[in-house]
Amino acid sequence: MPYPRRPALAGLVVLALAACTAAEPSAAGPPTGPTDGPTASPTTSAPAPSPTADGAPAVDDAMAALEEEYEARIGVAALDTGTGERVEHRADERWGYASTIKVFVAAELLRTTTAEQRAERVTWSAQEVEVAGYSPVTGEHLDDGLTLDELAEAAVRESDNAATNLLFERIGGPDGLRAAFELLDDTTTEPVRTEPDLNTVEPGSTDDTTTPAAFTADLDTILHGGWLAPEDADLLLGWMTGNATGDSLVRAGAPEGWTVADKSGGAGALRHDVAVVTPPGRDPVVVTILTERDDPDAGTDDELVARTAAAVLDRLSQRSGRHGSSRVSATGAGCRWSCRSTRRVPQSTQRTYRT
Repeated sequence: MPYPRRPALAGLVVLALAACTAAEPSAAGPPTGPTDGPTASPTTSAPAPSPTADGAPAVDDAMAALEEEYEARIGVAALDTGTGERVEHRADERWGYASTIKVFVAAELLRTTTAEQRAERVTWSAQEVEVAGYSPVTGEHLDDGLTLDELAEAAVRESDNAATNLLFERIGGPDGLRAAFELLDDTTTEPVRTEPDLNTVEPGSTDDTTTPAAFTADLDTILHGGWLAPEDADLLLGWMTGNATGDSLVRAGAPEGWTVADKSGGAGALRHDVAVVTPPGRDPVVVTILTERDDPDAGTDDELVARTAAAVLDRLSQRSGRHGSSRVSATGAGCRWSCRSTRRVPQSTQRTYRT
């Protein structure tokens, strides 16, 4: 079902905020309204215009042009953790999250287990791999198994579905992950199913959906807000830095010399990336980019994510005085941790999808 086009200029907000300001999902719970997920998922209308920093219309125009060119909906929530500045576009609308959820499953494993516990070797059956679908790592280790750490790495770096389901079992399933999001003050993200079923969202359902604002706030707290022990945060970031499925997404849109740690996702018309982008010598930017083509049969285009990232990171770099030339411009030309958080933590049938 094509997504009804909304005025793009009402959707992007660039705010210069103090670093102590929180980007919290709404405590009132998930917004409602029709939209598309892999099949369809609910959304809200675009937020009302807010005061913007100088130059914000340039990014507004870039998002509007990309949505028109690709016949797509783009959701962005980016946070500069050094300055507190944000770039947001359709940040409170819903998307099916697809494989991006895997980084949060791995984070919850790290939070709830010790390194010694994660050294346990786990085995599984060929049927579990077949039911899960895309499982390039676990499919090769039916005889010898893997440790929990290795399964988490496979889920994040290789987007292995069977590995993700085995991690789900260890954290209490989707209910356990939902409880973790609630501890993060995220009452928006709705984990309900495991792989591969989480990739399909029924019309009008909030199951297995999130918003760009929720995921950016969550990832910022997990990595920078004391949610994980420092060594576990470093481990998760290392897995994301080695992500084998994200080279053509945010990484392609980042300026030369900036480090990108990310987790990609995609299903049907959806193509996503959640990332931590670190300029040399500066605090990182946490960014969530969720995209969906209007035509569910149109497939996806990684360049849409890359060009969105280029526009957003260029805007933030201009405001903060960071410099660098992106490998992919917003117009398509040239296509190809010690930081503070803004939110602190108190003491079966395989679906065709992209990883």
